[in-house]
Amino acid sequence: MPPYVRPATIASRRSADPFGQAYAALDLGTNNCRLLVAAPANGGFRVVDSYSRMVRLGEGLDRSGLLCPEAMARALAALRVCAERLARRQVRSLRAVATEACRRAKNGAAFLSDVERETGLAIDIISTREEAELALESCAPLLAKGGRRVLLFDIGGGSTEIAWVRLGPPGVPPHLIGYVSIPYGVVTFAERLGPACFTAAGFAAAVDEVASQLAAFERVHCIGKEIAQGGVQLLGTSGTVTTLAGVALNLPRYSRPQIDGAVLSGAACDAALMALHGLGRDGLVAHPCIGPERADFVLPGCAVFAAIRRLWPAARVVVADRGLREGILLRLMRNEGKPITRRWPRAGRGRAAGVA
Repeated sequence: MPPYVRPATIASRRSADPFGQAYAALDLGTNNCRLLVAAPANGGFRVVDSYSRMVRLGEGLDRSGLLCPEAMARALAALRVCAERLARRQVRSLRAVATEACRRAKNGAAFLSDVERETGLAIDIISTREEAELALESCAPLLAKGGRRVLLFDIGGGSTEIAWVRLGPPGVPPHLIGYVSIPYGVVTFAERLGPACFTAAGFAAAVDEVASQLAAFERVHCIGKEIAQGGVQLLGTSGTVTTLAGVALNLPRYSRPQIDGAVLSGAACDAALMALHGLGRDGLVAHPCIGPERADFVLPGCAVFAAIRRLWPAARVVVADRGLREGILLRLMRNEGKPITRRWPRAGRGRAAGVA
């Protein structure tokens, strides 16, 4: 299946778009279905349209190895919405990708064939390496100047990707030294843990389990030793880390301009972890940066983050509210000769919480 697809069912219904020809990226994840449409503008890109729906595609996958009918129905409904929104745009290039749920599920490829037949959307299942590369590309503008290394982590719905990155001199792109993907995501981990994650003992056991999975990657790359020598930053891109930032910054509601690019000290991250665990499920439901849909997934994600912090206690954590879609858009634009120097125009920098 070709990676860049312009479905006839979409192209035939496009109307004039005031923003001109745009590029589109669709990310069908284990927990969410996300669409981003953007047009090149002022050395970056202007967002034309965006859509996000929690579909929980990975529901039950850890037990059965299959995408269940209810999850596929939710995802297909969201993808129909995406197709309708794309039909209203002059989309020059589209790439649609699927990640861990469809990689692992025995019926993942068959489901995507059904999706293409129903919606005209041809969706690629990408590798864990490409997933890490796209996250790195989208987050490159947030990498600290003058540093030596970056440990980038993305806690997804069905897996967690970690990339160990070498920073070069100005003008030289960051280099991916190594990466690892572990099968611990907020959806699959939440199903395995159940209510145990809300107890101190259950949470500690979850942290131990994830840390043991990451130990081999640490032995190969000796990241802890690099952190002790200085010049290494952690950069997190996921709902877990943006939620932690919202709590650390004490935001009355989620605000992307204040979250994306925020710099948290290790102490601020640890305090936010403790605060979230202390809320209990009812408190998580009521929290303005979380809500009822995400309440069951926060602490499993926090357990993964806590394991990362245990193994690699860098002094600062940079928070990114960006990911696969932005990385896809940048590649689409670059491949068609559109130089991009500023990846996502931002309304303002995030406040620093306990900056080291």
